[in-house]
Amino acid sequence: MSIPQSGGGPIERHEQLAEYLAEGCKPKDAWRIGTEHEKFGYCQDTLKPLPYEGERSIRAVLEGLRDRFGWSPVTEGGHIIGLEKDGANVSLEPGGALELSGAPLETIHQTCDEVNDHLREVKSVADEIGVGFIGLGAAPIWTHDQMPLMPKGRYKLMDAYMQRVGTMGTTMMRRTCTVQVNLDFGSEADMVQKFRVALALQPVATALFANSPFFEGKINGHKSWRSRVWRDLDADRTGMLPFVFEDGFGFEAYADYALDVPMYFVYRNGVYVDALGQSFRDFLKGELPALPGEKPTLSDWADHLTTIFPEARLKKFIEMRGADGGPWRRLCALPAFWVGLTYDQGALDAAWDLVKGWDAETREALRIAASVEGLQAQVAGISMHDLAREVVQIAEAGLAARAMPGAGGLIPNETHFLNALKESVDNGQVPADELLERYNGDWGGNLTRIYKEYSY
Repeated sequence: MSIPQSGGGPIERHEQLAEYLAEGCKPKDAWRIGTEHEKFGYCQDTLKPLPYEGERSIRAVLEGLRDRFGWSPVTEGGHIIGLEKDGANVSLEPGGALELSGAPLETIHQTCDEVNDHLREVKSVADEIGVGFIGLGAAPIWTHDQMPLMPKGRYKLMDAYMQRVGTMGTTMMRRTCTVQVNLDFGSEADMVQKFRVALALQPVATALFANSPFFEGKINGHKSWRSRVWRDLDADRTGMLPFVFEDGFGFEAYADYALDVPMYFVYRNGVYVDALGQSFRDFLKGELPALPGEKPTLSDWADHLTTIFPEARLKKFIEMRGADGGPWRRLCALPAFWVGLTYDQGALDAAWDLVKGWDAETREALRIAASVEGLQAQVAGISMHDLAREVVQIAEAGLAARAMPGAGGLIPNETHFLNALKESVDNGQVPADELLERYNGDWGGNLTRIYKEYSY
């Protein structure tokens, strides 16, 4: 989850809303890669989720990272709720999952090094206090009541609102984890093409990274339960955004969409002011019930954009949001997948050619089928397995064309980061399939084995 935005003066013209998004346009040599991933923490002896306070706790992990590895603390209301260092930050998800939001980096070699360093630091601190961390799309055993709500004002407001809309909002907040990548665009036209490809192919990422077949101790009937949860969260702020594929889509159209998403809060003087369900359009007119007579700043607009949760999200960059949290090597495979598809024009054109004939119903059906069946999904004559094979090939060609070397030039490009996905395409198995095989095989239905065998 995002931290409060800062900076930006008052909004005096409606056009500033779209202009804010357009400020993300960058020349190609300035495009960067920002990888984010979440993981569940637990006590190694009890296998229960971490509380915020105590010897074995989220707070203890954050303080250990601060003291041992030089991270600067982020606090709210006297509580340490995050860390910052070198353009990256570590933050807390509502139920205590730990998230790394990586710095904007030039290559996947660099972003993977960053992920590796972070996981080593976390493991070093966690091992000493009897804590483990595991990458899964959904908590496999824990119940809602076992998950503590972290001491962040934003989460308290969201939790209350989620109980009024949809059916799975509080489940998303406490018991799901994702890995995502944030990517740049060069112009409005480039943003539009990338955004359309991102939304259309998000179900392929969901299928390839599906890693949540268990929930509350049982098989749940989905390869990606996390994806299933997102479908019943809040229809006003989630989904596949069919309007993105309409003629004339651009920054202005997305800004108009965002204006109609009900608000959560306004951040003032370190406090989250309750604006649940209120309208940013009213805010622009100085008629927000939460702050009568006050008009928003650009930082308020930036905050509001972080409360929208479609499968791909536009800010001053594009966030790819369709993948489950997962094993170590797949944390580097996700940025490789999307960078390969979008940072080389030939690959981006090939990806668009693949999906441009799909209608909104097909895209939504693929999203649903991916969550249930993974690579075994079939929709309107489209085989997810065959589609994934073709998409991974396009991504590989895009990475080869980028030709970004690593290891001091010893590695010629970034294609090897796709190896985990190529294996899935070859054998038809994604992480959820492996977990189900283990559960039905040598685990003998004992789901607690997942912690010892799949933790970082």
